[in-house]
Amino acid sequence: MWQSNLYQFGSSPFPLSALSDIYPSTKHISDKARRLEQEGRIIRLKKGLYVRSAEDGAEPVSELIANHLYGPSYVSMQSALRHYGLIPERVYATQSLTIKHSRSFDTPLGRYDYFSCGVNYFPIGVTQHHDAGIQFLVASPEKALCDLLVKTRRLEFDSPDVLFDYLENDLRFDTDALKTMDVEILRQCCANATTRRNNIALLIILVENGQ
Repeated sequence: MWQSNLYQFGSSPFPLSALSDIYPSTKHISDKARRLEQEGRIIRLKKGLYVRSAEDGAEPVSELIANHLYGPSYVSMQSALRHYGLIPERVYATQSLTIKHSRSFDTPLGRYDYFSCGVNYFPIGVTQHHDAGIQFLVASPEKALCDLLVKTRRLEFDSPDVLFDYLENDLRFDTDALKTMDVEILRQCCANATTRRNNIALLIILVENGQ
């Protein structure tokens, strides 16, 4: 069976310099990268960062790409909720939080949006996904929902009932999941968030009431 000499990268993004290790006799590695890109074997995500294509036998993973494209960061908001099967709709962009400035990247594999947060808020409720050798950082369901509530513009609630209606009817969130959420993660998020803390406070009420 044919095996690409790029196989060692798997589904992980890699820098341009990494190509020198598998093409040691190539003097101009940037020219080699352009040829591989023209052949459809690699995809340029941004300057100096690539990933193997499906045509080369890889299966690009959007969450893994998100971690490498701009970091430190972790996948969150609707992207994480979709990852856990807590919302039914597909998400048009992969959403992440970062301690850097907010940014967006449009790549051949889709759009990646990054929302800035404080250094104390960042690590709360962040977990490492492991599956078939693929690892990436993703928010827990609790943290993903908090991130959504504090980072979505013009999203303000004045009562638990109004928030619950938004979750159930607008977000189409699986509200049964509220019964098993770790309220301590929510409290930590509320204490360290810099905006829209009231939204998280209302979420805490919903969780504590077992709604």
